[in-house]
Amino acid sequence: MLKFVKDWMLPIAMITGALAHQWVSRLSFLTPYLIFTMLLLTFCKISLKDIRFHPAHLWLLVIQLVGSAAVYCLLRPFDAVVAQGAMLCMLVPTATAAAVITGMLGGNVGFLTAYLLFCNMAVAVAAPVYFTLTGVHGDEMTFMQSVWFICRKVFPLLILPLFVALAVRKWTPRVHRLLLRMPRMTFYLWAVALTVVTGITVQFMLNQDNVDYQTEYGLLGVSLVLCVLQFILGRRIGRYYGDPVSSGQGLGQKNTILAIWMAQTYLHPLTAIAPSGYILWQNMINSWQLWKKGKKDK
Repeated sequence: MLKFVKDWMLPIAMITGALAHQWVSRLSFLTPYLIFTMLLLTFCKISLKDIRFHPAHLWLLVIQLVGSAAVYCLLRPFDAVVAQGAMLCMLVPTATAAAVITGMLGGNVGFLTAYLLFCNMAVAVAAPVYFTLTGVHGDEMTFMQSVWFICRKVFPLLILPLFVALAVRKWTPRVHRLLLRMPRMTFYLWAVALTVVTGITVQFMLNQDNVDYQTEYGLLGVSLVLCVLQFILGRRIGRYYGDPVSSGQGLGQKNTILAIWMAQTYLHPLTAIAPSGYILWQNMINSWQLWKKGKKDK
């Protein structure tokens, strides 16, 4: 029974959130705390001595930061909401679970873990500026006020878990060892967070007076294209440096829970459909890669 629940946790969480959206959406205040805790548990596994910058990291960051701005500018004349969703699908950092998939596929977990740290730091700096220029706060406050407003919430959420993890490792080793004994806790927190953000997204869509199917289909379509594109670009960069798996997962597997929270907090709420669709696409790609790896090993 436990194996069944674990194997089907993604659809179970999304179906639960969709069916119980009226109650689950009231738990939206929990989302940033869940994200913080998941990052904290992930960073507790990191030792600064193991963090090394690799040239491939730079190329992945350039694609992530410059590419997100480029797709927004490209799509903005056609549909502002779709453009925001596309930007978010490229800007959001690597998923905390990417290291697990990388290890299962035979990639370099150390490379991926280092990139997870670097891209979180980069997004913490870039996201407030991007959201101010493209989001909904521009008319309510000045540019610098808006940047500072978003930075106060995004920067601690993405960077503070690292410093807390380092402090726990140094000053409370007993607590650190206890956290390391809970490797599955991140998985269960992720399931809870996915349930909550799915409920919020469904609740918002049902409360719309006029349903814009064209925009919704556009968000799903652009998330599919960008998901496939980022996996391909990441693997091509990695192939040049001899490790296509790690770079592919680093660029393609996204922290979609964080992306949905960002969309619902700082952008047009409908943009949450893009990272919601991205959840399905990236898990389909990961499932295919694991199946292919298993077939090859046999």
